[in-house]
Amino acid sequence: MIFFFLTSGLFLGWSLGANDASHVFGCAVGSKMVSFRKAAIIASIFVILGAVLQGSGATHTLGKLGGVNAIGGSFTLAFAAAITIYVMTKFSLPVSSTQAIVGAIIGWNIFTGNPTDANTLSKIVIVWVIGPVLGAIFAILFYILINSIKKASKIHLISFESYIRTGLIMVGAFASYSLGANNIANVMGVFAPAFNLLDLNFGLFSLSSNQQLFLLGGLAIAVGILTYSKKVMQTIGANIIELTAEAALVVVLAESLVLFIFSSTGLSDFFVRIGLPPIPMVPVSSTQVIVGCVIGIGLYKGARNINFKLLGEIALGWVATPVMSGLIAFFSLFFMKNIFSIAVGHKIVEGLKPADSAAITPDANMSGIIKYLLIGIVITGFLTSIYFYLLERKKARELKISEDKFWKNIK
Repeated sequence: MIFFFLTSGLFLGWSLGANDASHVFGCAVGSKMVSFRKAAIIASIFVILGAVLQGSGATHTLGKLGGVNAIGGSFTLAFAAAITIYVMTKFSLPVSSTQAIVGAIIGWNIFTGNPTDANTLSKIVIVWVIGPVLGAIFAILFYILINSIKKASKIHLISFESYIRTGLIMVGAFASYSLGANNIANVMGVFAPAFNLLDLNFGLFSLSSNQQLFLLGGLAIAVGILTYSKKVMQTIGANIIELTAEAALVVVLAESLVLFIFSSTGLSDFFVRIGLPPIPMVPVSSTQVIVGCVIGIGLYKGARNINFKLLGEIALGWVATPVMSGLIAFFSLFFMKNIFSIAVGHKIVEGLKPADSAAITPDANMSGIIKYLLIGIVITGFLTSIYFYLLERKKARELKISEDKFWKNIK
C-alpha cells in the first residue's frame, strides 16, 4: 500500500528528470560538446547523490506553504503536479516542477480550507524572479571572463575546446548535485510528514526515513533523465540561441552557481554570521534560471539571435503550470475523497501538528526493500561502469586501427 501512494511521487520524479534535470546538460548537448548518453549518466549519478545527502533544505519551506496532513493528499498533489509537467513536456515546453507542486499545494489549501502562508509564497515567487536575473548576470560576467582568458592565453583552438568539454562535464556534475539537493523537495516533500520509515544502518553510513524517500525520488529523476530528457535538452540548448562552446560552459556554470546559492544552508548560515539576511532555502526553478542564463548571453552578444517566439511559449508555460496544477489538484482531491473515500487532509487546527494524524507506523518491510534496492543499485552501477569503460576502450582501439590504415595508405 505504501508503494501505491508513492507512485505519484515517483511519476513526478520521472517528470522532473525528463524536464527540469535536462537543463543541467542541455546547453552542452545542444552545442554538441558532450554526448547525450554521457551527460545523462553523469546527471543521474549526481542528482541521486544530491537528493540523498542534501535534500532536506527546501522541504521545510514547502511544508510551511501548506502542511499536507494525509497520505492520500500527498499522493494526489504529486499526481496533479506530475500530470501537469507531463502535458507540458509533451508539447516540448520547458516547465518547472517547483511551479507545479506549489500550484498543487495551493489547490490543497483551498480544498481543505487551510490558509496559504503568504510570507512563504512570496519568498518562493521572489526567488522565481531573482533566479533568472542572477543567472543572466552571472552568465554575462563569466562569458567576459572566459573570453578574456582565451585571448590572453592564446591557447590553441583544439586544446581550448578540450578544456571546455572537460569543464562542461565537471560543472554539469556539480549542477546535477545542486539540482538534486534543491528540487527533491518538489518530488518527495509532500510525503515527508506522512511517512515514518525505520532508519537503515549500513555501518559506514545510515539513511533516515526522509533520506530513503529522497533516494527513491532521486532514482525516479534519474530514470526520467535517461529515458525522456533528450528532446528537451535539444530545445533548451539549440533552439533558444545558437551557443558556442564557451557560451555553453558559461550557461551551465552560471546555472550551477544560482542553484548552489539557494541550496546551501552553510552559505546561508555564513551570511547570518556576518550580519547579512539569510538566503531563502526554497526550490529553485531550473527552467527559469537556465533560460535567464541563455538570455544573458544573447543580450550580451546582441538580441538578434534570440528566438523570442520560443521564449513566448515558455513564458506561457510558466503562467499555465501553477494554474493548471492547482485546478487538477483541487478536482482530483474532490474525486479521491468522495468517490474512493480516501482521506486527503483536513483543516489544520492551531496547536495540532499535521504529522500527528498523518504519519504511518515504521515499516520494516519497506525499509528492507529499500536496503536491498540500494545494494542492487551499487552492484548495477559498478557493472555498468565496467561495461562503458570497456566499450570506450574498444572504440579507441578501433579508431587507432583506422588511423593507422589511413596513414599507411597515404604512404
